[in-house]
Amino acid sequence: MDTHEQISVFGFEGEWNGPAILLVDLDAFFASVEQLDHPAWRGKPVIVGGNADKHGVVSTASYEARVYGVHSAMPASQARSLCPHAIWTPGHFDRYREMSRKVMAIIHDESPHVQQVSIDEAFVDVSPTRVNRESPVSIAQRIQSRVAKLGITCSIGVGTSKTIAKIASDMDKPRGLTVVFPGRELDFLSPLPVRAMSGVGSRAEELLKAHGVETLGQMAKAPESLLHSIYGKNADMMRNRCLGLDATAVAQDDTVKSVSSETTMADDLVTFDDISAVAGSMAAKTCRRLRAKGLKGTTLALKIRFSDRSTRSVQQQLEEPSDNEHELIPLLDAMIGHLWKPGMKVRLIGVAVTGFDADDLVQDSLFDASEYDDAPPEPPSRHVMSKEQGEHLASATDLVKNRFGEGALVFGRDLKMRSNTTGTAAKNPEDYR
Repeated sequence: MDTHEQISVFGFEGEWNGPAILLVDLDAFFASVEQLDHPAWRGKPVIVGGNADKHGVVSTASYEARVYGVHSAMPASQARSLCPHAIWTPGHFDRYREMSRKVMAIIHDESPHVQQVSIDEAFVDVSPTRVNRESPVSIAQRIQSRVAKLGITCSIGVGTSKTIAKIASDMDKPRGLTVVFPGRELDFLSPLPVRAMSGVGSRAEELLKAHGVETLGQMAKAPESLLHSIYGKNADMMRNRCLGLDATAVAQDDTVKSVSSETTMADDLVTFDDISAVAGSMAAKTCRRLRAKGLKGTTLALKIRFSDRSTRSVQQQLEEPSDNEHELIPLLDAMIGHLWKPGMKVRLIGVAVTGFDADDLVQDSLFDASEYDDAPPEPPSRHVMSKEQGEHLASATDLVKNRFGEGALVFGRDLKMRSNTTGTAAKNPEDYR
């Protein structure tokens, strides 16, 4: 394997003074692991994703496939058209998680200040101290070398802030090392397009460009009124980021803010019973995770994506914290009625539970809270078991699955959806922990 890294340096190559933050980003991670495990696939276009005939999407594409325009989150059918000769695999998440842990162990060897932000990304604070004056660049090179010995590669951005490190990590992928020395932040940021900055989505980019703001340098000097109209109370934060003044610390926040599960269907759901069955399966998966974490939530959320790709979400405040799907399923049935009407075709269903802090009942979740409608559920028409019955059944289910595996006990609702999934690899936020 070619482990040579590309090094780009902005500023003086000498002693580093001040904060030093790395962003370590594994290159095409899922696809790289597949190529590692399948030597015959190396140098060939590899796509990890769901079935192109069943509404699947691309999870990760190797760099050989990206040459053809394939990228993450692209519909699998489109990816197949762009690169018909690609090697496809549904993904092996346990293997990816195993490799991620090995990489994170390497990173933790270099610093105790690590913030893992996804299965393939982590911020690392390697600021020089009076005791350790080692160059952050040397540390980054050592991490790259050790990761390469695992059989995969990473790109690293080095800067004085998380914002700089994140943008720098994307500059020369794969196997890139981009270093922005203290004092050169504006030289690095100013010419970049506004979309390079985290927090500038397609809508914000459109509004900024409509006012002649196309680069981060121009955004740093944009009128207060313009930034406030787009970002509200976060306007000053966005301007500071463009000026290279982000001072957000690298601190691992292990607080779980939401636990969620979602699935995309191969064939659209068109009946209430089928939609309810899938929502129930997602609730069961979510609640099993809650119980494993020792959590109970106070807010239930349902997301539905329709065949026209429009998405609607609704949330419901619970009377008391819960981790029991048998309590939540009747509420979900009522919530389905708030979002869906006969004739509407459903492609994706997601269920999230949030609100684990009694002082802050509604917290961030998998879904965008701005899309929620608050809907008090109507009385469910189906038989509802008592709270005690639900707790006993959930406990018994956990005992069986913990001992004999997830497939040892299957409910009717699970059978309804088992043959109707897209095969896309799961990437739930909490799965890498």
